[in-house]
Amino acid sequence: MAFGIKRYELNSWKQSVKNGEIAFLTHYWLDSRFPDCTTVTKVGCADIDKLIKWGEQYGLSTSWIHQDKNFPHYDLFGDRQKQILFSENQINQIRRFNL
Repeated sequence: MAFGIKRYELNSWKQSVKNGEIAFLTHYWLDSRFPDCTTVTKVGCADIDKLIKWGEQYGLSTSWIHQDKNFPHYDLFGDRQKQILFSENQINQIRRFNL
């Protein structure tokens, strides 16, 4: 279950992904498989090769890409989420979600 974002933020992320940009979207999230995680960051890009190359710099496996037809993306959470957001200068998302 996702919450804590506005529709325009989701739509902006979707448009950036469709445009072949590396796009970040963090939101609150509850999933019983990950009881210690309360947020997730979706890093998407419609250009799969670009997304793979981006993920390689952080040691992300291509098998971790959510193969959504329109919005392929990695799901980041936990320590890796914060480290990558910091490296990508996504400071507003770190502060907003108290990471």
